Amino acid sequence: MILLQVQQITKFFGAEPILENIKLEVKTNDRIALVGRNGAGKSTLLKIIAGQMSYDSGLISKPKQVEIGYLAQNTGLESSRTIWNEMLTVFDTLRQMEQDLRAVEEKLGDHALYDSPEAYQQVLTTYDEMQHQFKELGGYQYEAEIRSVLHGLRFYQEDFDKLIASLSGGQKTRLALAKLLLSKQDVLILDEPTNHLDIETLRWLETYLQNYNGALLIVSHDRYFLDKVANQVYEISRHKIEHYAGNYSRFLEQKKAKLEQEWKEFDKQQTKIAKLEDFVARNIVRASTTKRAQSRRKQLDRMERLDRPQGDEKAAHFGFRFERPTGKEVLAVHDLTIGYSDRPDIATNIRFDISRGDSIALVGPNGIGKSTLLKTLTGDLPVLAGNFTFGTGVKIGYYDQEQAKLSSGKTVLQELWDDYPELVEQEIRTTLGNFLFSEDDVLKIVHSLSGGEKARLALAKLTLLGANVLILDEPTNHLDIESKEVLEAALIDFEGTILFVSHDRYFINRIATKVVELSQTKTTVYLGDYDYYQEKLAEAEELKRLAEEEQETLGLATEKELSSSKAAYKQSKDVQKQLRKLSRKLEELELQMEETDLKIGQLEEQLTLPEVFNDHEKSYAITQELDVLKEASGALMEDWTVVSEELEQLS
Repeated sequence: MILLQVQQITKFFGAEPILENIKLEVKTNDRIALVGRNGAGKSTLLKIIAGQMSYDSGLISKPKQVEIGYLAQNTGLESSRTIWNEMLTVFDTLRQMEQDLRAVEEKLGDHALYDSPEAYQQVLTTYDEMQHQFKELGGYQYEAEIRSVLHGLRFYQEDFDKLIASLSGGQKTRLALAKLLLSKQDVLILDEPTNHLDIETLRWLETYLQNYNGALLIVSHDRYFLDKVANQVYEISRHKIEHYAGNYSRFLEQKKAKLEQEWKEFDKQQTKIAKLEDFVARNIVRASTTKRAQSRRKQLDRMERLDRPQGDEKAAHFGFRFERPTGKEVLAVHDLTIGYSDRPDIATNIRFDISRGDSIALVGPNGIGKSTLLKTLTGDLPVLAGNFTFGTGVKIGYYDQEQAKLSSGKTVLQELWDDYPELVEQEIRTTLGNFLFSEDDVLKIVHSLSGGEKARLALAKLTLLGANVLILDEPTNHLDIESKEVLEAALIDFEGTILFVSHDRYFINRIATKVVELSQTKTTVYLGDYDYYQEKLAEAEELKRLAEEEQETLGLATEKELSSSKAAYKQSKDVQKQLRKLSRKLEELELQMEETDLKIGQLEEQLTLPEVFNDHEKSYAITQELDVLKEASGALMEDWTVVSEELEQLS
């Protein structure tokens, strides 16, 4: 089913075109990634589709019943309520239905109603209908859904009674996302939903969106996230839009193949044109060949000439260089404790070593002290306990995610030149040009720059420093995907040593040779990239689960020995018979659930195929079948829960 159509949308800012003839279509279960460099118009298009911004021409259409939810970048939830009460407002309709049910229940409890069987039956029928509708709309599980979403976004039971007004900006942003997810709109429009989320929260969000029963339209610079969630990509470039099937990695492959094909066709036509023009030039004045030359000229005039293929728009290009390498041992950290005067002991017992050539990713949940550790190592914060030692020949280059060291009152040109006065103006301008600051851009005042521009300026300063050890705090924040790829290439070519903090898992995979996980009381070193780190975490979780099962088994055995009466009860024939019956029923339900989930996965995979999602009838039929299977899956889960509880009680 088509949920939304964008047709020939054009948008100008003054006389400058931002979007031209934009076409986009959203169908049921679409997961669309909208990509393009910073300033391409992605957020503008999302605002237009969400009704937050006007447009100059074109048409946006959707069925009346289709509801759209929109989350802008860094949108914070503002409310005077507590977290729990604010989330409850999403379900006001269900809560009213719940009150209506209670009122009917009270009515059914009125003995006077029994005097009129007809009236009693009418009320009972009404109650059954209301109860069925309440169940179908999720009335018996909405509180569990609230807890699940809040927990996934790092809000726990002890947080539920906190006033939203007392929370930080990042927490309010996560709550805005939570409320939108709970609203279950037909189309979710999310502009950079991954901003300010730690890796564990990102993983939860990916899983949630993969199973979301609606369509998604997402702008994100997180390539790992797009690979996990998206099944279609629309790219905005030079005010135009192009559609590609598949996730982000598939989009890159298709885009490369498309450009190569365009070059082949262009070169082939240019060769043909050159031959025709040469024939005309040599034969147009000769009587014997004039007619053939005129024919070739007409052929040239009729030819629809291909435009020269356009590759990616201009991207930054730079590298990191240094004169002298460090010694083999770069950094040794011993039992370090970090924190602030008002928050001592954020993390303790920090231990790890860095050798020349290492590229180490520092990971851990938000608030655990990753940035604090970097600031301690660079001398911006004092050591609370323990110590660290840098090796010989170390020259540090530090990238601060807050760009706190940028002088807001200077021009871009002055900001860089004042740090490197020995360079001539042309050298400074060339460096800035490498970071996409053109002639007029270098005269901008630093405080007026966007987040992406400040990030590029900070990186420009870093490249001129000649550091052989780079300490980078969220270097990919505010960078578009193209700029991230350039930064990755520069860091891969860098022959020095790198210690960095990033929530960008794709970036970590590309750069890291080791991962150091920081917790409140220890550090753990993993000798590999992000995927290797995840594999090791999964192995540890599995070992923990097996150990808990073994302990539970031992505990049950001990309990049997200590409680002879309970053991005798369990050995009774009737109980054992019921246990076997329930166990068989549970196994049957689990098998049915597994088969149903497999069918659901297969159908959802079919919906990603071009021959399916481009065929309205096939797509609609599969969607209808999916709805039936998902309803059956929910019913099976309810039965499984009931049987499990009965089995647990008897056990």
